[in-house]
Amino acid sequence: MKRILNIGLVLIFIFSFSTEAQNENPYKLISMIKGDIVDFAVDNLDNVYVLASTDQLKKYTSSGDSVAVFNNVKKFGKIATIDVSNPLKVLLYYKDFSTVVVLDRLLAVRNTIDLRQQNIFQVNAIGQSYDNNIWLYDEGDSKLKKIDDNGKLLLETADFRLLFSEAPLVKNICDQEGFVYLYDPHQSVFVFDYYGALRNKISISGWEDFKVAGKFIFGINDDTLHRYEINTFRVDDQKLPGPLKNSLKVNFTSSRLYALKKDLLEIYTLR
Repeated sequence: MKRILNIGLVLIFIFSFSTEAQNENPYKLISMIKGDIVDFAVDNLDNVYVLASTDQLKKYTSSGDSVAVFNNVKKFGKIATIDVSNPLKVLLYYKDFSTVVVLDRLLAVRNTIDLRQQNIFQVNAIGQSYDNNIWLYDEGDSKLKKIDDNGKLLLETADFRLLFSEAPLVKNICDQEGFVYLYDPHQSVFVFDYYGALRNKISISGWEDFKVAGKFIFGINDDTLHRYEINTFRVDDQKLPGPLKNSLKVNFTSSRLYALKKDLLEIYTLR
């Protein structure tokens, strides 16, 4: 399974590690979750959402208590995306059925959005918007769109085929500090404002994983963490510390580090 790096909003401490600190292992293992785990997500309250191979989703509190389970696993196929950027509103995207399922904080279904009913059939990436609506990239129309929880279209950009020589294949959408970032790993990062106007194009490509956090863009490949500072255009690279290497997936929040191994999720804090 492809590794994914999903970094929380406060990450600067990662780049404060010296070489000596990395060699001495700056992390302390505080807990583990064992079992059938193929993916996970962490919100900004350090709640952990664990996805099993059966597509069962479990929620654990920051103290490790299991508080909710989503078991409606047969209806829409495999979960392609878990968005927990708002702990009170969890988004599950089922690509094969072009369906978004909206859950509450206890993983009960609030509503279901069949994008096909909105004549939207080709979507690879979705993300929560600042105003609790949903961003998506419609590859059929080559447009960034914003919809509400009922699927109603609220906003759309111009056709990307008119804006660019080659329409992007968007893999990630991040809404951060007044801008929407669309990432095509084969091209670059496309930056739009909340009105759908193109503001910038950042020459980042080839990063396996992508996250915008504050004024930084993060990505990872070959056991190296990359950080791009949006205001200064500076790129910093750092080898991942030992606990992260060879992990199936790594996730950071402001206070913890999460590393997924085979059938095991390790949870660390800084020493």
